Amino acid sequence: MTPTAERVLAFLALARRPVRRHQLAGTLWPDVTDRQALTRLRSTLWKVPAPQRAALVEADATNVSLHRDAGVDLYALDDDVPADDDGMVDAPMPRGELLPGWCDDWVLVERERHRQLRLHALEDRCARACGAGRFADALRAGLEAVAQEPLRESAHRRVIEVHLAEGNSAEALTQYQTFRGLLRAELGLPPSPAIRALVRPLLGRPAD
Repeated sequence: MTPTAERVLAFLALARRPVRRHQLAGTLWPDVTDRQALTRLRSTLWKVPAPQRAALVEADATNVSLHRDAGVDLYALDDDVPADDDGMVDAPMPRGELLPGWCDDWVLVERERHRQLRLHALEDRCARACGAGRFADALRAGLEAVAQEPLRESAHRRVIEVHLAEGNSAEALTQYQTFRGLLRAELGLPPSPAIRALVRPLLGRPAD
């Protein structure tokens, strides 16, 4: 598969729907005329070996799309992962960013969407596992969310909640103080009332 063909397939996969030929060609080859862009699109598609092309792409005179039977792992990550009876999700969650090194606008938008969904999924997994008393699993998910985005307060709150549920007050305070220091150093902001309220009973005074 040539790099250009990879870009065509990536665009079609992220579009999740049939794309008009003019739109696809104009997006991938914006620096040439429409006719030249369409010619390049046709050439790129036909350079894909026929068996692969038949399994990956559907095209007519107007639209191009990913084949309806082609599997895209990203789509599975968009679905809600069902929990078992204990509220724990056993399926591993892939790490890393979407299409690393690609700087196209159409990639950046999808990359941020995927990042946000993954962070929410990690926080949700943390809360479910904590509610089921599976604290190690909860911490694993919560700390992964913190590592992904250290300034994300909701991730720190989840980790603090796990420590409190375990009765580890010192750990909860350490997590809060780490976040407070990071937030002050990076943004010059105080923690929100929501996270301060979590640790206030531990301090016996208002949390700053």
